[in-house]
Amino acid sequence: MFGLAGLLLLGVATQWLAWRLRIPSILLLLVVGFLIGPLSVVFFGVKLLDPDALLGDSLLPFVSLSVAVILFEGGLSLRISDLRGAGRAVFQLILLGPPVTFALATWAAHLCLGLEWDMCMLLGAIMVVTGPTVLLPLLRHVRPAGSLGRIVLWEGIVTDPIGAIVAVVIFQTIVLPGKTESIALQGAGMALLGGGLAGLAGAWLIVILLRRDQIPDYLQAATVLGVALASYVCADLVQHEAGLLAVTLMGILLANQRQVSIEHIVAFKENLRTLLLSMLFLLLAARLPLEEFTHFDLGGFAFLALLLFLVRPASVFLATLGTTLDYRERLFIAWMAPRGVVAAAVASIFALELTAQGRPGAARLVPVIFLVILGTVAVYGLSSLPLARWLKLARPAPQGMLLLGAHEWARRIALALKDAGVEVMLVDTSRHEIHAARMQGLDAHYGNALSDDLLHAQPMENLGQMLALTTNDHANALACLHLVPTFGRASVYQLAPAQDEGDKAELPRHLRGRVLFSRAVSFWTLERRFREGAIVKSSRITKEYGYEDFRSRYERLDAPVIPMFVQQAGGKVRVVNARDELELSPGDTLLALVDPVEDAKPA
Repeated sequence: MFGLAGLLLLGVATQWLAWRLRIPSILLLLVVGFLIGPLSVVFFGVKLLDPDALLGDSLLPFVSLSVAVILFEGGLSLRISDLRGAGRAVFQLILLGPPVTFALATWAAHLCLGLEWDMCMLLGAIMVVTGPTVLLPLLRHVRPAGSLGRIVLWEGIVTDPIGAIVAVVIFQTIVLPGKTESIALQGAGMALLGGGLAGLAGAWLIVILLRRDQIPDYLQAATVLGVALASYVCADLVQHEAGLLAVTLMGILLANQRQVSIEHIVAFKENLRTLLLSMLFLLLAARLPLEEFTHFDLGGFAFLALLLFLVRPASVFLATLGTTLDYRERLFIAWMAPRGVVAAAVASIFALELTAQGRPGAARLVPVIFLVILGTVAVYGLSSLPLARWLKLARPAPQGMLLLGAHEWARRIALALKDAGVEVMLVDTSRHEIHAARMQGLDAHYGNALSDDLLHAQPMENLGQMLALTTNDHANALACLHLVPTFGRASVYQLAPAQDEGDKAELPRHLRGRVLFSRAVSFWTLERRFREGAIVKSSRITKEYGYEDFRSRYERLDAPVIPMFVQQAGGKVRVVNARDELELSPGDTLLALVDPVEDAKPA
């Protein structure tokens, strides 16, 4: 009980610490896993976390089912509409990349490790797997520009089951001597048939049940999870590791159908993925015996070097020939192939059986795979962000703002933000207001912010905060609720609802955004102030000229100053809201709504 609770708590704490330190969470999870696992034996004489003692025979099934959930969630994130302009690159990476990686990794294993060719082919097949369990946190950390992140994600998630299935087929040809060609063809065929049918059946069943309202809302996420795991197990009974193909295909099919909404299911799976990733990497790192570290020899490091500097670059550059990707984008993709949980789990299972059969070289599989996992996670995790910045392919933390509403005073706020160097996009259902905004040089789009088509059609990479400024309080709340997955709950704001006398009803906090500016500032408050001639004033705060000086210059009893935005010295823009206190430092710039005063001079 203490072990399970501590594992979960430590995983979440490590993720939080990685977020605070701005380093890849996977790298820190591996380090912590080694510290509480094999390295704790050196310092304390006993493992602080012994996965085999904690979970026993359930360890590998738990790892397999957790990987299935992670791949299913990854499939749910793959929308075909996101591949506009990048479909050919993804197709070629998936079709041509694995054979090239397999061939070159097999050759590298024979050259550096001296293994027999059948063992080299098995290791080469495992190297096809690029580890989406590691890619997802890394991409969140790097934030590559344009479609690069989607290309890498598609490649990693789709090739994961491909590499695992190829490895299983080769494993079967090793342990079942005979007609190698027939075994390989039969294994591949059974994997494609079993995985394809199980994934298709699972997606079809969920769509039918949801469309006919046969599942209550509170059971929908749990039902989808159960069906995904059932599809995985059924496909795995047909052919080992075919379940990975089943859950990946099921996720992709559900993500791209238009008959039922699955957004609430996606949100649940994302939270579950974070928990599982934390626990998996701690378990697998802690499980590695201390003596395995002594097996890290020059041959293993040479193999890792060839994977990093020859195998992956050659695979990517050959697979992307003829695509629209330039050399910078191809170089970034070539430097993004970490290995993760699937490679470790598959290698561990194979090594146990091959070692039991006395196959030469089988004992080297696990230490080599863990060396590759450690090496690729460390190298890619620490260098991918600097490389992306050097290639000018990393998107900075988004500072732009999405404004819902393009009426007259919303445009004034947008112009003030634009003058401060903030990227602004306005969305409105009034063509007249959108035309007026465009005539003022603002980026404005006609449509409903609740429409998924609008969000997918417009570039949102540089937008990090949303302000709901419409006259309808409930529409503002609904927009905030809808856009939480896009911007995060801490970055969606709405105006305070207008309270009539005797009306004390207010939407629950979880059904609305953060209150913008102040609880005393509603739509009609701003409407009145702007009609009376109020302006958005920008003022730089210094040691000699603070906020109180600014207020005393502009504030009147009937027209108080309304702080709106604070632009810090580094350029980061913070929205003033009702919950946080206004904090200003010398060098900050305050944007506030004030009434113009005749004798007030610009600060």
